Amino acid sequence: MIKNNYSLKNIFLLGSIFGGSLVFSQTKVTGTVEDVNGPVANATVNVKGTNITTITDPDGIYELVIDTGKYSIVVSKEGELSKEQSLDVIDQNEISLNFILEPIAVDQETNLNEVVLVGSRAKGRTQLDSTTPVDIIDIKDITKDVGQVSLNQILNYVAPSFSSNTQVISDGTDHIDPASLRGLGPDQVLVLINGKRRHTTSLININGAFGKGSVGTDLNAIPTAAIKRIEILRDGAAAQYGSDAIAGVINIVLEDSTDKLLANISYGGNLSRNAENSFDGETFQANVNYGAKVGTKGGFVNFSGSYDKREPFNRQKEFTGTIFTDYNRPDLYPNPTGVDITDAELARRGESRSDYVSRIGQSKNEGGALFFNSLFPVSDKAEVYAFGGLNYRLGESAAFRRQPSQLTQTVQTIFPNGYLPLIQTNNYDRSLAVGIRGEIDNWKVDFSNTYGNNTIDFTAKNTVNASMLASSPTSFEAGGYRFTQNTTNLDFSRFFDDILAGINVAFGAEYRFERYQIVAGEEASYTNYGKARQIGTNADGTPIYIADPKGDVNTLFAANGSAIAGGAQAFPGFLPENAVNATRNSVAAYLDTEFNFTKNWLVAAAGRYENYSDFGSTINGKLSTRYKIGNYVLRAAASTGFRAPSLHQMYFSATSSVFQDGVISNSGTFTNDSREAQLLGIPKLKQETSKSVSAGATANWGKFKLSIDGYFIRIDNRIIYTGAFTGSNSSTASDQDKEIYQLLEQANATSARFFANAINTETKGLDIVLTYQDRLGRGKLRGDLSATFSKTNVVGGVHASELLKGKESTYFDRSSKIYLESAVPRTKINLSLNYTLDKWNVYLRNVYFGPVDGATNVVEDAQVFTGKVVTDLSFGYAFNKNISLTIGANNLLDVYPDKTHLGSLRGAGGYFVYSRTGQQFGTGGRFAFARLAINL
Repeated sequence: MIKNNYSLKNIFLLGSIFGGSLVFSQTKVTGTVEDVNGPVANATVNVKGTNITTITDPDGIYELVIDTGKYSIVVSKEGELSKEQSLDVIDQNEISLNFILEPIAVDQETNLNEVVLVGSRAKGRTQLDSTTPVDIIDIKDITKDVGQVSLNQILNYVAPSFSSNTQVISDGTDHIDPASLRGLGPDQVLVLINGKRRHTTSLININGAFGKGSVGTDLNAIPTAAIKRIEILRDGAAAQYGSDAIAGVINIVLEDSTDKLLANISYGGNLSRNAENSFDGETFQANVNYGAKVGTKGGFVNFSGSYDKREPFNRQKEFTGTIFTDYNRPDLYPNPTGVDITDAELARRGESRSDYVSRIGQSKNEGGALFFNSLFPVSDKAEVYAFGGLNYRLGESAAFRRQPSQLTQTVQTIFPNGYLPLIQTNNYDRSLAVGIRGEIDNWKVDFSNTYGNNTIDFTAKNTVNASMLASSPTSFEAGGYRFTQNTTNLDFSRFFDDILAGINVAFGAEYRFERYQIVAGEEASYTNYGKARQIGTNADGTPIYIADPKGDVNTLFAANGSAIAGGAQAFPGFLPENAVNATRNSVAAYLDTEFNFTKNWLVAAAGRYENYSDFGSTINGKLSTRYKIGNYVLRAAASTGFRAPSLHQMYFSATSSVFQDGVISNSGTFTNDSREAQLLGIPKLKQETSKSVSAGATANWGKFKLSIDGYFIRIDNRIIYTGAFTGSNSSTASDQDKEIYQLLEQANATSARFFANAINTETKGLDIVLTYQDRLGRGKLRGDLSATFSKTNVVGGVHASELLKGKESTYFDRSSKIYLESAVPRTKINLSLNYTLDKWNVYLRNVYFGPVDGATNVVEDAQVFTGKVVTDLSFGYAFNKNISLTIGANNLLDVYPDKTHLGSLRGAGGYFVYSRTGQQFGTGGRFAFARLAINL
């Protein structure tokens, strides 16, 4: 196991070896910092790229102690231009280095770390000057202090409007965490990399989890080592960037540094009261990044690599349901009736209920990624760029354990004590963007092509096809998904500085091609070999049967008289009928303008036309404005938007095991052009449409910076994943119900689900962000307080088909409504404090995750899980400019969500001690970690 190979002791030992070998000769650097008024007190003096920092005394004097080597010393002071000087330390005892600062001019107030690329096609604007709210997250600063290593989890604790949690017993969704912005769906936020559209995953989330029925972008496929910063635009932007941008846009800016080798290794695990053997869920990650200059005109190539390994953990303590019945012991009970003999049998065996648990907690994952980012000037006014990467992850999640008492799903000669089915995912992700940009007659031109592909293949392991009896294998290739997206863009922009106070005009076109595929599994993964159909009768009137997996007659029965199940238990393979190879294309044209009527007043307007080959066209627009009043900015925006139904939602079909209200059943998902959909009147899918307005204000008081933004989003015709419709073969059933029943039988399913434009919703919210930065004693303090308050409600009735009038509660059931409205925190507050003193760094963060509801259709089992505060604390020490070490703990106080009641939220077997449907911050408990960073 990882913890044997990568122990904390080994990491500390490695740090001591490196640190001891490099700290052998130190030099004192002293000097004064002055400006036009004389000595500057409380100026920050930093050794660039390290935590070595000090401040000047009242006489402007500072002192640093550093090792031999080459450095850059940076001096900064609020209201003054930062100054940087190079320093080559070669065995001197003391060096003098003085600085003279200059005041910032009005047009030099922009801090380059605050310039944002998303939300505007004009020259870069700062966070506080943009017409809509944008968060900037410096990944390097964040990852050095926190224990989270995956991008989704990092953002969940840093960005209040962002929510994501690792899922439980959700098949492939256990490995691709659904992510939300402003409480909306995973498919209502657009992800860009370097401003170019990122492809979505090939997986559609159809199990019991937030974002049910949606297709999101796999952020965890992007290694943190490859990321320079992340920009989160918290406003509707479909008119600017196209489909999916209803909630906002996440733009990931890749690392572009050169002549630096950045590497780190992290190890941690759950050091928690509920952990198995007091320590579980071990996580190891190794990252490396290196960039090299190309030519002398600013060209570069930057490479990143990562390796991740995550061990599983389990939070189910014991199975409380039936493990053995008298059918399991015919030697003791020759006339069985199905009586529960669990306690007596466990006592006889010397076992306990904890020996028969499932794995309810975290899936296993292992993989790596390679990314690159590059730029090649080809002339004074043109440059070629390229970026992309590869990611592979091997995942293993557990399904619900099949107990010996489940006679129709077990084969006693293979698994006499039942078994824990495992679902293995081979997740491949690849992307490549290539473009050329330059200037033609004062117009900036950018022509690019972006390719992305995600492939997921499933293997059902440690399971059986019970209808094959003793000849059943225990591993099945179950098939998989493929999704490909290719986007070509041509963009033009120009700034006219001689009209008004400046006008920026941008326009362009986009062509996008998409392909979605489902690959069938091997025959044994989906076939029920106990089925037959009648072809006639004998002379005596007895029926004549022939074996037929699609037949309606069962021929194999368990000891209790129930028909034996077919297909791989827990994850039946995709049928040949499920296989699909669907494509579509879209074309778009946009116009994006910004009018600076005065130096303080900006008005921006954008319009976009988009046409899809499979459902038609849409036109959307956005109008926003910003007005500066001294240190204050007032801003507002209004827009219309849309989200095209994904190819997955249009063409996905499969049979899967679904746990709903304490019951496990095989549920079939059918396309909207299927016979099942026609029988129920399910219409074809169309786009979701939205209207949104926002208004806010920002303030820059030097040490304090504040932004407050409120918003309202109305979405019509939201696509939902329906509840389960069942047919009937009773003598009194209608012809429609009988046909539905027969079709479900052929699909090895007991119920049918669909995708449908079924509801309208309204979302209201308020985001607040306050930052503070100043000197405290000899060190530097930064504080960040941010909060989000949001609420989504379904408005109006369910858009059920005429044939399903009266069944609206199934069309859009209670649990689906909870998933959409309140299964993730509607309130989240984050307070983080970072204090740096010389070589030391202390990071303290408290995050309040508001209350959530557990999704259930049983009113008696309804439960609200109260809000909790999670505390993170870490300590960092820089041995020198090359080596630093951070140790700490996420969830320091070992806080857990409320426990579930004993109803269906927990399940008849006591599966979910903590809710799987209402998720706040996970169930790992305290996570202790150490990280060693190398900067050469």
